[in-house]
Amino acid sequence: MPVYSMTGYASASAGGATNPETGVVGSRASVELRSVNGRFLDLSLRLPEELRGLEPALRELVSGAVKRGKVELRLTTGREGDGGWPRPTPEQLSLLSRLESTVQGWLSKAAPLSVHEVLQWCRTGGSSEQPDEAVLEAARAAVEGLREAREREGARLVAILMERVQRLRELAAQAEPLVPQVVQRQQQRFLERWREALQTAGAGASVSAEAQAERALTEAAAYAIRIDVAEELSRLKAHLDEIERLLEKGGELGKRLDFLIQELHREANTLGSKSAALELTAVSVEMKVAIEQMREQVQNIE
Repeated sequence: MPVYSMTGYASASAGGATNPETGVVGSRASVELRSVNGRFLDLSLRLPEELRGLEPALRELVSGAVKRGKVELRLTTGREGDGGWPRPTPEQLSLLSRLESTVQGWLSKAAPLSVHEVLQWCRTGGSSEQPDEAVLEAARAAVEGLREAREREGARLVAILMERVQRLRELAAQAEPLVPQVVQRQQQRFLERWREALQTAGAGASVSAEAQAERALTEAAAYAIRIDVAEELSRLKAHLDEIERLLEKGGELGKRLDFLIQELHREANTLGSKSAALELTAVSVEMKVAIEQMREQVQNIE
């Protein structure tokens, strides 16, 4: 399944066909859809008052394709975009004259059409196409376009996240051999300090060389336990495996990824707090930078 971003834009138009018999241009509808990230689906519609009755159908259409994000739908019709009055064609006027004669033949008291009424009819009348049909057709096309745009953006986000996952794996691999090296260096320091202490105490000291070495090794072992980050690195790798699995599976995974990013932050922070060497501190900082970059991208995933 594809991964969808919550950011996208699409527009579509429908209607506006000319009736070949009457020369009347049918109703035209244009739909714009914009979406940005959000915790839940927040849908707002901007519709002309005469088309408010289509709001439930439009909401159902959008919510069936979009699960999360702040989405704005803007609908405009041909009436709103007309800059002036139309120029009636002879065919339109001929048809209207016949219709008027038919009505007056049956209703002798019917008033003749005014110029304004004729122009209004030429602008909106004579079309077999219903405005609602044009609106829904344009909305369906716009929704499909929005899904495609969000899918393209989602693919880009997946590529970025996969790159950061690989970077974190590299950093974890760098951190693993650093702990034994730090422990070994600290062990040498303990031995040196014990030797210095014995020399200061003088020849009367009762501590043997064997006891000195054993005490130093005990201190080094306790120190190794305090700075051991094997468990943190193991959990970090497990979280990275899960993130990679989710990205390959696709679907609606934004909330799960957000939770895993929090867990990655936890492990990186613990690694930094246990750091006893400049090298481990640098690795922890690099991890936090990569994780923060992932968090920013995950915020846009549906």
